[in-house]
Parts: sequence; structure tokens; C-alpha cells
Amino acid sequence: MSERPADIQYIAIEGVIGAGKTTLARMLTERLQAKLVLERFEENPFLPKFYEDADRYAFQTQIFFLLNRYKQQQELFQTDLFHKYLITDYIFDKDKIFAYLTLQDDELKLYETLITSIEKNIPVPDLVVYLQSGIPRLMSNIKKRGREYEENMPEEYIKDLNEAYNYFFFRYKSAPLLIINSTEIDFVANPDQFEELLEQILRTDKAPVEYYNPKVQK
Repeated sequence: MSERPADIQYIAIEGVIGAGKTTLARMLTERLQAKLVLERFEENPFLPKFYEDADRYAFQTQIFFLLNRYKQQQELFQTDLFHKYLITDYIFDKDKIFAYLTLQDDELKLYETLITSIEKNIPVPDLVVYLQSGIPRLMSNIKKRGREYEENMPEEYIKDLNEAYNYFFFRYKSAPLLIINSTEIDFVANPDQFEELLEQILRTDKAPVEYYNPKVQK
């Protein structure tokens, strides 16, 4: 197992729906014997309704996620004597991406008031890994995992979300950032590709923002 760099302990994996962030987080956790914290999206009772009627249920969905993520973030660094790493499949800041994409102006004002009062208490990752991907690959992955409430997810929504993620992370400065072009790789089926990602993630000589374009064998 690779040795842990002294300056990396808390690693957050991010990406659009279907990018593979949870899968990568699980694989890293197993390899590094880390503590894993996953976003509890299944606890949100408004999420299936949101995909059926976004205008009606966007605010309820967003506020539930915000408060649930906040509570989870407060529990991240409870005493843990058994793990050197902490790995999550989201960052708290990503809540804003969805808020600005889905909320109406009056709802957004209330949301901003609430998040401003709580975000100062959120721990910052030592490294954020953003899995950047193309729309066809994202849509394919979403269909493969077969979640019932995602069956009729519009491609236009994923396109808008992908653009919002790119805009957000190309300007992200809260923590060291590694952007990985994951459009054409399969780190689940290809062990060598996973090893390359692991090497990039654990490097100690990274710049504050780096872009990694894996070599893909045709």
C-alpha cells in the first residue's frame, strides 16, 4: 500500500451525477483502509419528487440536502483512532451548484442567508478530486446503475449541471484541486488506470490546481 503523504489526509471526490465519484471513493477507501463518508442522498424524501416536478420541489430538496450535509460534515472529524485517511464522495460547497441552478430568486435569497450562517464551520479537504466527464458517458453511467427515479432524467438537465460544475471548479480555490478527465477511462475494469489515478491523488508535489488527462490505450 502506498504511504500517506504528510499533507494529505482528507480527500473529497466530486463530479456530476454519473461521473463515478462514489465508486472511486469506495475503491480508494478499500485500498487505503480509510474512513469513508458517503452523501446520504437516499434519505432525501423530496428527491424523487424533484425529478418529476423540479419547479415545485427544488426548494424542499435543496434545503433538506443542505441541512443533512451540514450535520454530516460536523461529524467528519469525530475521534477516529483506526484510520489515517478520510474520504468523502462530495464537498459541502457543491450544494451551491444545485441551488443556483434550480432555485427561484426569492428562494435563493433565503438559501443564501441560511448557508452563509453555517458554511464557516465546515472542514476543508486537503485535496478535492473532480472527475470531469462528457455528457454521453454521464448519461450512459446513469442508465447503467438503474435508479428508478433517475430513469427519465432529461439529458438537458445533465448538460446544464455539467456546465455548472465546470464553471464552479474552474474557479474553485478553497482547497487543492485535481481535475481528472474521466470521459474515456474505466478505473473499475482497468486496474492500471486505477493505479495511475491513485498515484496522481497521492502525489505530494502537486500545484494548487492540476489537470490530469490519463493516457488511454486504443
